[in-house]
Amino acid sequence: MTLVSENILFPPLGHPAALARETVGSKAAALSALAAAGFPVPPGFVVTGTALEAGVSQGVTGGLQAAAAAAGPGPYAVRSSAAAEDLPGASFAGMYESYLNVDAAGLPGAVERCFESARADRVRAYQASIRTGAGEGPDTYDGAAAGAWAGMAVLVQQMVDPVAAGVALTANPLTGDRSETVISAVPGLAEGLVSGVETGEEWIVREGRPALARGAAGVLSEESATAVAATAAQVARHFGRPQDIEWALDKAGKVQVLQARPMTALPDPVSWNPPGRGTWLRNFRLGEWLPEPVTPLFMDWVIPRIDAAYNQAVFASAGISVPMGHGLVNGWYYVAPPSPRALPHLLFGGEPRSLPYFFNSVVRPMFDPAGADRTVLRGLEDEWRTQCLPSYRALVESLRGVVETAALPELMDIVERVAQKAGEYLWFFAATGGAAWKMEMVLARFWRRNIAGAPASRAAGALEATGYQTLLGGLAPALPASVPHAVYSLDWYHRTAGEQPDPHPATPQTPQTPQTPSINTPQHVRAPPAAERRRAAEASCRAVLKRTRQLHRFDTLLSAAQHFALLREEQARDFTLGWPLLRQCATEIGTRLRDSGIIADPADIYFLTFDALRLDAPPQHQEVARRRKEWARQRKLSAPLQLGKMPPVVGNMFDRIANSARSTRDVPTGALVGHPASPGRAEGRVRVVDGPEGFSRFLPGEILVAKATAPAWTPLFAVAAAVVTDGGNLAAHASLVAREYGIPAVVGTGNATELLRTGQLVTVDGNAGTVEVGSLSDQRGSHA
Repeated sequence: MTLVSENILFPPLGHPAALARETVGSKAAALSALAAAGFPVPPGFVVTGTALEAGVSQGVTGGLQAAAAAAGPGPYAVRSSAAAEDLPGASFAGMYESYLNVDAAGLPGAVERCFESARADRVRAYQASIRTGAGEGPDTYDGAAAGAWAGMAVLVQQMVDPVAAGVALTANPLTGDRSETVISAVPGLAEGLVSGVETGEEWIVREGRPALARGAAGVLSEESATAVAATAAQVARHFGRPQDIEWALDKAGKVQVLQARPMTALPDPVSWNPPGRGTWLRNFRLGEWLPEPVTPLFMDWVIPRIDAAYNQAVFASAGISVPMGHGLVNGWYYVAPPSPRALPHLLFGGEPRSLPYFFNSVVRPMFDPAGADRTVLRGLEDEWRTQCLPSYRALVESLRGVVETAALPELMDIVERVAQKAGEYLWFFAATGGAAWKMEMVLARFWRRNIAGAPASRAAGALEATGYQTLLGGLAPALPASVPHAVYSLDWYHRTAGEQPDPHPATPQTPQTPQTPSINTPQHVRAPPAAERRRAAEASCRAVLKRTRQLHRFDTLLSAAQHFALLREEQARDFTLGWPLLRQCATEIGTRLRDSGIIADPADIYFLTFDALRLDAPPQHQEVARRRKEWARQRKLSAPLQLGKMPPVVGNMFDRIANSARSTRDVPTGALVGHPASPGRAEGRVRVVDGPEGFSRFLPGEILVAKATAPAWTPLFAVAAAVVTDGGNLAAHASLVAREYGIPAVVGTGNATELLRTGQLVTVDGNAGTVEVGSLSDQRGSHA
């Protein structure tokens, strides 16, 4: 056998014969092209289909050994390389066998076993599924290549002894952003990462700037992450499309490319453009209750009815119309608060009573809470207690037994009536309970000026470390157990608390049980209950203000802030009184449409639009499947809390409150920063909870990390060491309930659920509004 023929049977990477995909397979062809172009690819060769057919153990073993010797000393990695593998629409990832650390003597057997893996049942099944989906676009799997598996080749390369290895995606697989490279890395070999057993450390590199996105730093440095991203970007440019690259970092710090294939199922790039002029907020008003993308029918039917009823209730009370724009961006709900341009309309566009009403209900709580309470807010609260809430309850009770026998028009009317009542309720909730954050802003400002900034004294020093939020904790004698109508999300797609098993049935629902050490308490000593700490803080404040003209002002502000903080949480519990009824109607309507052949399952109703809710509608199966798939993809996106710029004169009030409440502006390097929502400091293991399905896995003493929380989450607060959320503000559910239970909380972080992972040890500082990866005891010396 001549050298030329051996090169054809065992062409080295970079050789012209190793560039033909139909002969050497996609994996080897890609690496060969990179090697020929000068990329850092470990030396190796390809055992072609011709050599395999000739029989590795029947006369060509010498050629195999010669090719291995030419590639360099072992050990070697032996991997499949088929023509139908690593294609844009069919990766065949994990379908074939790979063998690592193979010595020269073991090469014939490893090559033959790798070849035989092409006949495995899983390969045939995958091939059949790809054929079914063929022809869907220019990047899909070419069914004509299906026979190439039988003539597959095998790739043999020198093993790399890496200090780290992993995968680099040259476009963000969730957002489609081609300017981001997402890197996953583990120490040593990346087999566990590629197979899904390990999660690894994750970096995102954008425009050459690396940022640790998940995991504790230690596998890669910023320099090595940048080097991996640069090499990956060069590979993507070489092939002219985004790539999924396996890489290794050798002991010399050089990046080696182990595999490159086109990224599959990459979505179009996601942009977060505001749906209109002005500022758009994700966690304001209804958005606070919608921690995920909104399902189509809820957005098309229920939200407009709630919004219209809210506007009617505003006009009935205030004689003024204050419509707020709302819209979807990549499926996520955003609302546009009135801008300064709307001020003339708000002040002069209503009835004669509208101007004083607007002033007393909207503006005055931000500087004179007691005056606002006396002139407008207390009357609204009384109206909510004596009229709105009782009528809402009566409506729900009267309709509770009619759903199963109601005709389709009657079912739709029930939904309309419940949404109408919820919209009316939302007005009282927003006007009275919603004043809580404004009053808290006044209290925080008073604290900063008159208490934290008081002349040095033992009381003032202790209060500075405690944080003003202590004054708003432990107010309720006991929080009720989760009520059946409590929700995880306002979107009626999600089950209510009454449909969920109790995650901790034996847990007492009392906020008086201490859960976490305070910042100045040894770890083994429990902090006093929230109510006890509140009373102590009140006494200390009065001691600081004794014999000053500010004492009466403090008592007045404190009384108003405490009253409205309690009121907000009380109103939040019953806002969704009608949600079990709404879900019953949705299920019943879905059943009728299923029986008429319009949808395949009653649950498909959530992915319809309003105009399809009729028994003579055409079949909606394809539209439902498309919308469901799109919604599932949108759930994985990280939605910004704000789109557009906040007017400079107005600014973000919630950020102002947060900054005035923060115990220190010295943020530890690498800490996650949010709003300091409930005081105290605690360490624990993270548990990222995406929804009710994760409640039963939550363990006592863990750190609850969620996108946002709503009343159905309350039982978890009784056993959590601390709470961290993506959204929310100082008047959000997580803030108020955490204070009642006396556990630290940091809210409004933006992306804690992305940056933290379950099992990670973190320290939550509810005074500073920070979350640090690592132990409290390790940090006490520098941050306590």
